[in-house]
Amino acid sequence: MDVMPQQDPESRRPPEPSPYGAGARDAMSGAEPGAEPGALSGAEPSVPPAEGATAVPPPPPTLRTTLRRAAFGAVAAGVLLAGALVAVPDRGRDAPKEPGPVERAEAAATAGSPASLSDLTALIGDRQQWVEAHPQDAPSWATLGSAYVEWGRRSADAAYYGRAEEALKRSLEAQPGERGNGEAWVGMAALANARHDFLAAKRWGETVRKQDPKSWRVYPVLIDAYTGLGDHKAATGATEKFGELRKGVPALARTADLYRSQGWREDALATAREAADRATTPAEKAEALHRLGELAWERGEPEEAVAQFDAALRTESGHHASLAGRARALVALDRTDEALAAYQSAVTKLPRPLYVLELGELYASMELDGDARSQYEKLAGLLAQAKEAGVDESVIQARYESDHGDPEVAVELLRAQWKKQHRSAAVADALGWALHRAGRSEEGLEYAQRAVDTGVRNASYAYHLGVIERELGQYGPARRHLEEALRTNPAFSPLDAPKAREALEALGEPPPGGPGEVRPPAPPAPPAPEPKPETKPEPERETRPEPKQEPEQEPKRESPEPEAPAPAPSQSAPAPSKAAPSSPAAVEADAPKSP
Repeated sequence: MDVMPQQDPESRRPPEPSPYGAGARDAMSGAEPGAEPGALSGAEPSVPPAEGATAVPPPPPTLRTTLRRAAFGAVAAGVLLAGALVAVPDRGRDAPKEPGPVERAEAAATAGSPASLSDLTALIGDRQQWVEAHPQDAPSWATLGSAYVEWGRRSADAAYYGRAEEALKRSLEAQPGERGNGEAWVGMAALANARHDFLAAKRWGETVRKQDPKSWRVYPVLIDAYTGLGDHKAATGATEKFGELRKGVPALARTADLYRSQGWREDALATAREAADRATTPAEKAEALHRLGELAWERGEPEEAVAQFDAALRTESGHHASLAGRARALVALDRTDEALAAYQSAVTKLPRPLYVLELGELYASMELDGDARSQYEKLAGLLAQAKEAGVDESVIQARYESDHGDPEVAVELLRAQWKKQHRSAAVADALGWALHRAGRSEEGLEYAQRAVDTGVRNASYAYHLGVIERELGQYGPARRHLEEALRTNPAFSPLDAPKAREALEALGEPPPGGPGEVRPPAPPAPPAPEPKPETKPEPERETRPEPKQEPEQEPKRESPEPEAPAPAPSQSAPAPSKAAPSSPAAVEADAPKSP
């Protein structure tokens, strides 16, 4: 359905005239421009001869008439040439005009790519006017609702989610999803993801997929839902199917995110670079550059991250998420003043709770406790607004409570998330840390280990696991995970990175010998031979059949000469002397025991 303003009923092209125009026609006929038809320029009016008069040839034309006719001929030639030049390229009027903001936003949505905020604003205004005049237009209501969701997500204004829900419901009232209104169902899934209700998003998305499995539009919302639920197998399958149905930059971007979540850094980087190289629109390019900046930050390359975020902002000044990413990287480079300015700009233009929490922790690391408290108060206000709009920000709230508030509150919030099947790596890590902070490190260890085992290269996850293991006396694994955190990103947090170094220094260096010291000792240990000299002769006496089988020896020992048989055993058993170098004492002990 075309919702663009209609063209004028009359064609804007001029009516088809004579190929040369009126002036050229007059010039060719010799008439004065604008003269009445039939009047020749420079000649007397044509008068019929008098009846009976003799026919006389007309007089030759004067010099003035000749010159005038030559001038008019030149003018006519110029007009003919101009007419030809204008008439031939007149088809340019039929060429497609440059797309406007509404068309650009629609093209982005059709391609599965992000639209710029200005184009998105134009699309919202256009559809608002249209549905006011056409309230039963279900596709337009669905488009408007999806645009509201995207605007609320990109601007961090949760109030738009309520408008989105109303528009999508109006679309489903006009045309139910069972009757082909799958776009409204996809919009409802996107809205559920934006509100962090991933289970509802999964239900909406799977309903659409069951109805139309070859519709590529449903797979991005399914990928987000499965990721939020921690279902990595389903997320991988949805990403692969999306790549089959929708080639190009959107599929590359989703694939890069999948590799990133699995810890495949090289594959994620290569795919993200390809997406950036193939991006065409400014919004698509800025999103791809932002992804490259995030990957650089996670692998501990803050200078590269700043360069990518700056490029994203140059490409699209409205990509405010890159302001926050740039601020993180500037903190790692000790450019604190610039980082504060970037954070303050980010939380003003894009007031996401995560950015406000990070700014508060930066103030706390600088021992500016008053500024930190003001940011934490602002965070509490944003969380309250999100809750009123139906957005679940439990993970961010739990992070704040674990480190700056009441850890028991954090545990309660995150257990509720776990019961709702929100079992992503982020939820597992936050729950494990909250349990540790609440004094239940043994219970928290399971969740912290689960977050690290997903494969994602997140320095905070490794740091939390290392601290919990150190608390439980598992010093080897604790040292390994703390080193991993600092190796992954040495400046992953202005508060926690210094604590990770302190904890690692407190553990000290591992004992000499490396992993061999941890293994059980081998059976022939060095101190073992010393306690065994007395035990070895005993089995020899038990296994000495030959001396015991001599019956003649015993009467000889009862004889008055007991010393005579004494050297006989020593001569008949040369082997035992090897195992008992200090055998004189043993021999003397044997002498009284033999009778």
